Amino acid sequence: MEFQANEGKRVTIEAGGRTYARHAIQTHFVQVGESYLELMERYVRPIYQEGDLVSMSEKVIAMCQKRVVTEAEVKPGFWAKLLSRFVHQTAAGPGMGLPVKMQFAINVCGLGKVLKAAICAAFDKLRGVHGTFYEMLGQEVSGLDGFYGHEIPEYAHMGVRIPENPGGVCDEIYEKTGILSMIVDANDLNVELLGRCSRLTQSESELLALIQDNPAGQDRQLTPFILIRPV
Repeated sequence: MEFQANEGKRVTIEAGGRTYARHAIQTHFVQVGESYLELMERYVRPIYQEGDLVSMSEKVIAMCQKRVVTEAEVKPGFWAKLLSRFVHQTAAGPGMGLPVKMQFAINVCGLGKVLKAAICAAFDKLRGVHGTFYEMLGQEVSGLDGFYGHEIPEYAHMGVRIPENPGGVCDEIYEKTGILSMIVDANDLNVELLGRCSRLTQSESELLALIQDNPAGQDRQLTPFILIRPV
């Protein structure tokens, strides 16, 4: 099998003194409610071999779990529109700079907690400390994707939440397919491990080192699965 990388990404990476090859597995655009087990059998099983590891995008698992919220369900109010104006936009997208995402945070955490996080974040920013807002509100808020159709039009009016029980998902995939996997929330600025198969013995830092350059990309590559193989 010839390993393929997305444009601007490398096939191989050095991690922990070893070389690993990564293959970006292209799929169709996964719709809400599809089966991640069927996706594994269709796209991964034919090329998987013992010793491989599969890194999975959190968005594809969340879509399968129907962990989505629509624009019609989240209607930005006064505070969401006001607070979103003060959010700094990064290369990863507008984030909470979108009123609909800010309203989601308010709905999940409550207005009081969001206001407190915003105030603390403003003071920390003056000290050169960033990320306070998301740290205080947690993964449910920081992990919300979508509501932004610049690269992926299907996400323009839909938000994708973080998966439920990601570690359990990885264990289920192993039990039913024999595939070792982990679920990551990745973009070109940061990579975070959300869940892993309990059979994996590597540390979190060792696993993240394998995909630290985000080989799946963050545009419309349609490569939610990365097959990782020791060379």
